[in-house]
Amino acid sequence: MTSSAVISDRENTASSIPKGSLVPDAHIVAMLANSAIALAVFLSGFVIYEPAPYELFLAALLGIWFICGMRIPIEIIPLLILFTIFNFGGIISSFMMTDYGRGLMYVAVSYFLALTSVFFAIIIREDMGRLRLIFRAYVISAVITSMLGIIGYFGVGGFEIFTRYSRAMGAFQDPNVYAPFLAAPILYLIYGIVNRSPTLLPFRAGALIILLLGLFLAFSRAAWGLAVISAGLFYILLIINEQSARIRLKYIILAVFGFSAIVLLLIVALQFEQVSSLFSERAKAVQDYDGGRIGRFARHLLGYELALTSPLGIGPLEFGFIFGGDTHNIFVKALMAHGWIGFVSWVAMMLATIIGGFKLLFKPRPWQPYLQIAFVVFVGHIVIGNVIDIDKWRHVFLMIGIIWGCMALEAKWQLDLKNNYILKRKVSGAATPKGAVETSLLDRF
Repeated sequence: MTSSAVISDRENTASSIPKGSLVPDAHIVAMLANSAIALAVFLSGFVIYEPAPYELFLAALLGIWFICGMRIPIEIIPLLILFTIFNFGGIISSFMMTDYGRGLMYVAVSYFLALTSVFFAIIIREDMGRLRLIFRAYVISAVITSMLGIIGYFGVGGFEIFTRYSRAMGAFQDPNVYAPFLAAPILYLIYGIVNRSPTLLPFRAGALIILLLGLFLAFSRAAWGLAVISAGLFYILLIINEQSARIRLKYIILAVFGFSAIVLLLIVALQFEQVSSLFSERAKAVQDYDGGRIGRFARHLLGYELALTSPLGIGPLEFGFIFGGDTHNIFVKALMAHGWIGFVSWVAMMLATIIGGFKLLFKPRPWQPYLQIAFVVFVGHIVIGNVIDIDKWRHVFLMIGIIWGCMALEAKWQLDLKNNYILKRKVSGAATPKGAVETSLLDRF
């Protein structure tokens, strides 16, 4: 049984409740809970104003879950601790500012986004089937926001508000945030095209074209690089994890066709003068604002130098006032806004996420494709984080939550494996190979 076939919507929190009068109520509660989660993910694609509906709805959702008895599993506590230390550094750094209230508000938003990672990890551990729910809601959100950006880019009346600097930005405030938002749903659609039932192939292919066009018209070099890095890594993982030579060959053939289709789409898009001129400008490796004495890259060096004399940080957002531009580097941002304490905890969080996620990339589990997508997209964001600030991107915290949720699922899986192994030995009176128990456990999903 392959990992693409074992995920089922039938697994939910109500499935473990005994039959009786409470079952209908339990199913209703589970349905409402899953609907709320899907709506939260859907709202992540619409962030024109702040606080966005995403924050307001998730804040209410977190409160409801907490009131209803949400508990943090031991596997997810390290994530909460690291994020808490990170933002504690931000609190200390805020008092380096004259207007420390502005810094504290910044830290409050940062900590809330961190809590969303913890929340998504918890609800995924509770119910593995929510992974598919999350990604489906994500795709729908991405398609709609991309369509808004595409329509606006081509000058349809009233939709120009979904563009900025002649670049598509969807229902976001910045093309450079909107475009990376599309990376995960693009990979999910690619996975569906090559591995799922062909019944929905036309819909998946159509959605993928919309997302690729929306990504291209954002003219975000970081997002283009992210898409190439994450797609390449993800496809390599698919080929490595596939045991069948025939299916591996299918992957390679589809990759050739897919690459050809993207090139054809690019050629068609470049026939428009508006597109070709902006593409020529944006395709330059170094823009005017990158170089120079106080350009983007020079500010990185200035930030690292300033950090040597400011171990407590200089306060959130203060860097831009001093140097006339944002850090555009997540590591410099951590040092400036959260001090050495925040920097160390941020790096520790990234390493823990990468190491923990990497250990699961090659294990045949029901959640493997979802983990792989979140992992490569997260790694890609770390790479582009060297040239752009990603510490307030909602979808980055979603990817972190998915990875830690899968790590918690693996811990629960291992516990079930151990318990089943012990039970089978007691029943049979003889040793049962662990491999056979693991296969039996996999069949349950």
